Amino acid sequence: MVFQHNPFAGERIIVADDDKTIAKLANFLLEKIGFEVYSAENGEECLLLVEKYRPALVLLDYMMPVMNGLEALKKIRQQYPDTYVLMFTGKGSEEVAVEVMKAGAADYLRKPFANNSLRERINTILSLRKIEIENRVLLKEREMLQGEIQRWNLKLEDRVREKSTELEQAHKEIVQAEKLATLGHISAGMAHEIRNPLNSINLFAQILLSNEGLDEENKNYVSKITQEVERIDDILVQMLASDHDEKTTQKPLDIADVIEKVLRECQLKIDRQKVTLKLDIDRSTPSIHADFLEIEQIFTNLVANALYEMPEGGTLTLFLRSDEDNIYAGVSDTGPGIPKDNISRIFDPFFTTKEKGTGFGLSVVLRIIKSYGGKIKVENLPDSGAGFLIELPLFPQSVH
Repeated sequence: MVFQHNPFAGERIIVADDDKTIAKLANFLLEKIGFEVYSAENGEECLLLVEKYRPALVLLDYMMPVMNGLEALKKIRQQYPDTYVLMFTGKGSEEVAVEVMKAGAADYLRKPFANNSLRERINTILSLRKIEIENRVLLKEREMLQGEIQRWNLKLEDRVREKSTELEQAHKEIVQAEKLATLGHISAGMAHEIRNPLNSINLFAQILLSNEGLDEENKNYVSKITQEVERIDDILVQMLASDHDEKTTQKPLDIADVIEKVLRECQLKIDRQKVTLKLDIDRSTPSIHADFLEIEQIFTNLVANALYEMPEGGTLTLFLRSDEDNIYAGVSDTGPGIPKDNISRIFDPFFTTKEKGTGFGLSVVLRIIKSYGGKIKVENLPDSGAGFLIELPLFPQSVH
């Protein structure tokens, strides 16, 4: 009759004992109370059955041929931690008991044993096994939950950092926009004031040109003065127009042509300072709808700054290329680079490290680029010098 109150009925148990009488008795008792039982006569057979059936419990004799019980016990506990072992021993010494318990046995039982003692020991071991396995599962689940919480915390920290960066950037852009707006008004006021003496210079230059005694070489010099005066006047007119959100002089513009004109005008200084010019200009770059003088101002300022940083020679590099949406241009030098503390202030109006600088150049560059919906960034290069990268949309929309 099957034992009706066995909570572990159906569990697999292996009986490993070379004493066939004890093995048969144990098999009979265990099957009677509802266990699924397999038999082995030595340690090697026992290990093969454990590998095949993964039992809950092994009743293992201490003394067996081929592989003794102690060696089999160690291998079972090492390779199959969910299989527990109850050792049978015919020796009653404390040394044997300590030895098998240290090797990983859940308990030991002296032979011969009473049926009730065997059943009680098995129930105790299987109860302990159940609790320990459940604890291992709970510990694993806890580790998984802790890992999941840690991952969520990291994601949350990343989101907080991301949002903080976005807020910081938004604040910087608001402050920058306010500075640029102020710069626009100041520039307009200055433009009005500058045009008066400029007109006087132009008038005197025209008087000199009308002088019949002026030789041809000097006439060329005076002509260049009037040309530069007219160019300054055009820039001032553009500054006045930008203060009123006017963009009336835009037309299809090849930026490569602008770069070439700026470099021609700077060629004398490039040669005098023994600067090497390195160009990577893609002539297939599409035109954009823009104002020539504004785009010229961008490259004039950037090239002038680069040359200023290389008074004793170096390399001036310019590149131009595009993709489906944007035009990319860059100006870099091999000067000393920009001090780290100044990088974030480089485009601020009136900020300059030059002895005679006004701090207008780069802020004007930024204002023009932003008016076309573009971007500009600056970074120190790995070896030496600084580089400016410009991004302009192929189909810009005026932004004020």
